[in-house]
Parts: sequence; C-alpha cells; structure tokens
Amino acid sequence: MHPMYKTLPDMIVKQAERDPRRIVLVFIDETGTEMPVSAAELTSHAARYARAFAARGITRGDLIIIVLQHSIDVLYAFWGAMAVGAVPAIFPYLTEKLDPSIYFSQVRALADNAAARLVLTFPEFRSQAHSLLGTGGCEVADPGDLLGGIPEEHAPLPIECGPDDVAMLLYSSGTTGLQKGIPHSHRAVLTQIERLNQHFGVEPDDVRVSWLPFFHDMGLITSALLPPYSGTRAVVMSPFTWVRSPKTFLWAIHRFRGTLTAVPNFALNHMVRGIRERDLQGLDLSSIRILLNASEPVRLDSHERFVARFKPYGFSERALMTGYGMTEITGAASLTPDGGPVRVDWIRIAELQSERFARPVEPHAPGAMPIVSCGTPLDTLRVAIADDDGTRLIDRHVGEIVIQDESMFHGYHRRPDLTAEALRDGWFYSGDIGYLADGQLYVCGRKKDVIIQGGRNIHPEALEAVANTVAGIYPGRAVAFGIADEGLGSERIVMVCELRGKPDDPPPAEIERTLRRRTLQEFEIALADLCLTDQRGWVIKTSNGKIARSANRDKYLEMKSASKPALPPAAIPPEAAGTA
Repeated sequence: MHPMYKTLPDMIVKQAERDPRRIVLVFIDETGTEMPVSAAELTSHAARYARAFAARGITRGDLIIIVLQHSIDVLYAFWGAMAVGAVPAIFPYLTEKLDPSIYFSQVRALADNAAARLVLTFPEFRSQAHSLLGTGGCEVADPGDLLGGIPEEHAPLPIECGPDDVAMLLYSSGTTGLQKGIPHSHRAVLTQIERLNQHFGVEPDDVRVSWLPFFHDMGLITSALLPPYSGTRAVVMSPFTWVRSPKTFLWAIHRFRGTLTAVPNFALNHMVRGIRERDLQGLDLSSIRILLNASEPVRLDSHERFVARFKPYGFSERALMTGYGMTEITGAASLTPDGGPVRVDWIRIAELQSERFARPVEPHAPGAMPIVSCGTPLDTLRVAIADDDGTRLIDRHVGEIVIQDESMFHGYHRRPDLTAEALRDGWFYSGDIGYLADGQLYVCGRKKDVIIQGGRNIHPEALEAVANTVAGIYPGRAVAFGIADEGLGSERIVMVCELRGKPDDPPPAEIERTLRRRTLQEFEIALADLCLTDQRGWVIKTSNGKIARSANRDKYLEMKSASKPALPPAAIPPEAAGTA
C-alpha cells in the first residue's frame, strides 16, 4: 500500500495549493457558534504555530504535550508541531469533575516519564502548571504567550519531517498511573488512513461529522487526519456540548448533510435516551451512509434501539457498521464489509465460559447470548487467535486476539517492559479475548478482566449486559469483577450497579432479586455481593467511555475496608462511596 503523501503536513499543504478557499473544517464551539476554516487558513494558522515552536527552540523529535480545552487551537498546534518535526501528544481535557492539582500531577508524571520539551496549556492554569512542570527542562506556555510576537501572515508551512519520523504520540485510555505512550511514524499513519479511505469508498463530497475529543485516537483520526487525505470536509463539535445536548450532533448531521461519522457504543444509548421526540421534528438523517460503532464493546440491544428510534427520521440500518481496533495499530484492525449488514452470532454462554468455545445456537434460545461481529480484518493486516501458550486456534475457539500489520507500532515510548509483554515474534498481543468465525472477528472482553471461578472463565461483559436490561438499573452503568478469596482458592464475583432513579422503577430489593435470579438462571452464577447505588457517576470509566474494571475493583475494596460494619449486599451508603 502506497499513500499519496510523504508526511501528514503534506496533506494540508497540498490541499491549500489545490483550492485555498475551500472550507475544509467547520468548528462548532460550546455556544453553538460555527467557525468555518478554509484550506489556506488551516495551513496559515498551523504555520504560525510552527514558527512559534521554532522560536522556542523546539526541534525535530522534541515532545510537545498539548493540554488545552476543546478548541480549534488544539488542531492548529497539533499540525504546527508536526510540521517542525516535533512530536505532539494531546492530553485529555480538564473537566469540572477533576481536581486541578491531581490533574496537573498526572500531567507532570507524564511529562517526566515522556521527557517532554514543552507543555502547551490554557492561560488560567499556566502558573499552576509552571509550578509543577517548570523544572527539568520542560517549558510551559499558553497559546497567547507562545504566539506573542509571531505575526499572522499567509506564510508557507515549513515541513521539517520525513516519512519515517515519529509523527505523534498517542496515549491509550487509562484511569490510574502513567498511560502507555504509543509513537507512530508519518508513513504508518498515512498507510492506515489510505486503508480506511479505500474500505469506506470515501469521495471528496463526503462530509464527516464528529463530537469525539481530539485526545481519543478515533476522534483525532476522524476529525483531523482522514478529511485532508481525501479532501472531505470535517464538521467538529465539542464533546461537552454533545453530552449535555445529544440532539446537537444529529442536527449538525442534518444541517451539513453529514455522510460519515463514528461513535462508541454508549453514544447510541445516550442519543436514544437523551433526546425528546419534540426535538426531532423535521430532522433528516438520510444523508448518513456510514455510522461506525467502535472503540468499546458493541451491543446488539444498542443497535436495535437506535435503529428503531431514528429510522422514522431517515436513518438506514445498513449505514450502521462496526469495527475493532486499538491505538497500537493506528486505528482499525477489522471493519464491517462495505454494504453490511452487521452480523450477530448467538452462542451458548456455558460453553464459552467452561470450554472457551463459541458454539452457535438459535437466537434467544435459553442460555444464549448475542455477540455482534466487529467485521473482517482489513487488507494487508493479519488477525489470529492465540491460547495462553501462543498457539494459534481454529474458528470458534476463544483466545487472545493477536495482530500483525505494516503500520503497527514498534514499542511503547520509554517503556521497554510493556513493549516486551505486548510484542512477540512480530505480533501484537492485544489483551482482548475473542474468536474468528467465517472470516468475522468477534470480541468477548479483556483478558485481564476475565473472572476465573471454579475453573470457569467468566466474562464480566456478559454479566453487565444482563444488568443493563434489568428495570431500574441505569444502562451502561453496571460493572462486574472478581475478588480473590484465599479461603475458596478462587474468585468471588461482585457487581456494582447505579440505579436509574425514576419514580416508576421497582424498589431496590426487587431489582436485586431480579438480577440475582437472572445471573443464576442464565450463567449458573451466584453473586457474592451486589451493590446498588443511587450515586450517579459511581462507576468509573476511562476517558473514552470504557468500563474501568480494575479501578472499580480498587474503589469497591477501599469502600469496603472503610465501612464498619460490613455493608449490606444491596446498598452503598453515600458517605462511603467515592467519586468517579
């Protein structure tokens, strides 16, 4: 595969040369104000940042950590950094839920570990960041300070990087400790973009609409990298706006006739639940030809509810596609074949857990569970399933998903220990559990999250899927994990679920009975502890919306150790519960 550009900045330079006045990006801020950006303006602003970085002595290979609120400057700084040969890394935004001192302590740990040259942050936190980071050779600046004295002019964008230079450092989503920095070369990223464009059949008149944050690899690729490669327009809105008012995303698709978009699974549920019928009058979603569901476990009920809710407004079920990927391979490993539809595999839960085999059964049969396909492996990329010894498994045998690809990363940034664990004999060991069947990839969960009880491998996603359908439990806010029990020599199974809190919901005691009965009937599993809480946000998720099971396990154990006497099984006192 031979991309049409040598480096990522080449894309925006060539785009500006072809049609400088073409609107390539529309940025919608949190007030709803639309900011159209032409190809010439994008390169001009990126060039100003590039000159500003160069004036600070930033040179080829220097790491720049971008810690800015969601704004167009994040992208300008990102492009400018790459142009001078520096390596940008976008850090998750500071929100009102986070303690600034703890947040910047994490930034400091990251900057120290990654040997950052500069941290670019917002003005109101510059002094605080400087007190934490202004030692050891790492500078701190805000955009106004950085750009001061750098004139606004339509100067050419300097390109001081080569195809095999590191283009960016992407960080995997995490909740505690240092995240894993993943370097990718310009060539590797361009190869992945070319592959995605071919798979989706992207044309210049396509319009991409996204609310995904820039620090998320899927958000960065769909908002900043894919559009200039194929000459399409990107419409980008704030993730905070979308969370508060999910209708704004659909109306942006309507207004700009969006054709391509991507969201994680929880977003489908949020749009179904969070939009009133009266706010949909006149909405037309018929322009969507691809809505990709990726970056977290895909759920059949989410698909069914989304299609049922928005089909009357022109949404086509065939537009709904799925994918599987990770930051280590710069995006997707598998995607729904063009034209769909998405396949669903109904399997027997008991055999999945006891024999690690996905035996197909009739839909909705007793003891059956649906697993939604993540599509077929992309061209030139190899996907296999391996057991604990690394032996390759045949169809329907469940094991770890391993990947080999030309655009795959070559190691974590300054973490040889993690690299040795993940890369073996030219294959990336993903840590995800799944199986192949008829050329399709099915993902069952994370290897480290699997609960082992009495020799059975129990996938917490299956337990959570049941909890999410119990009346009174807030969908997507249930977590299951194992707790080591030395006396049993096995693991006890614990679940924590947030209550929805609607007036017509069953009482907690009834909710508990229902969930315990269903887990016993469907999985032959007796829960050791079931905690129901009305504290919204108790369940911890990662920055891209995935359930953080290890963090939730730690939080539960801390809560238990602080509670005297022991908590009743179906209640969590508010004073003992932490914050997400």
